[in-house]
Amino acid sequence: MPAGRPREFDVDAGLDAALRVFWRQGYAGAALTDLTEAVGVNRPSLYAAYGNKAELFRRALAHYSTHYATHLNEALAQPTAREAVEVFLRGAVTVTTTKGCPRGCLGVQGALVAGPENEEIREELAQWRRDGELALRERFRRARLAGELPSTVDPADLARYVGTVGFGMSVQATGGASRAQLERVVELTLRAWDGMVAG
Repeated sequence: MPAGRPREFDVDAGLDAALRVFWRQGYAGAALTDLTEAVGVNRPSLYAAYGNKAELFRRALAHYSTHYATHLNEALAQPTAREAVEVFLRGAVTVTTTKGCPRGCLGVQGALVAGPENEEIREELAQWRRDGELALRERFRRARLAGELPSTVDPADLARYVGTVGFGMSVQATGGASRAQLERVVELTLRAWDGMVAG
């Protein structure tokens, strides 16, 4: 006898399909019917493969971070703080405006939840954004210690500024801003950066 019935769908492809529902509609706006239709399975099969809705969202967020929103890790690997900022912001533009994907950022879209029943997911997304900001802050702290940034620059303020621009562009992309328009925002931000860190 066979050890078990093979799955009738691709779990990874289903996760990507579910991710896109959350990305477009947010956590609260993604009904189980929407998710099962996107994945192509019934509700019991969805639960068996991914757990409950909250667990599916957590897995979708992890998938998003490793397959779509890779620009933070790419930025942190850059040799200078300025290059890190440029890679982070240009990556934010790419992920929020890529043709064939929902507009905006899952970390922002998913946070548009309402009601106390969604507070745990709201907080997890806030922590996801904070983690990114903390990583940038640590990168800027090292840059200041190395003399790349003046001692008058606060790494925490700088990280919050860069993060705010990145997530703000996500909101703009959701509202219909084009890639070219957002690239001009990046250029303005880099010019502002050069002025701030001039010493």
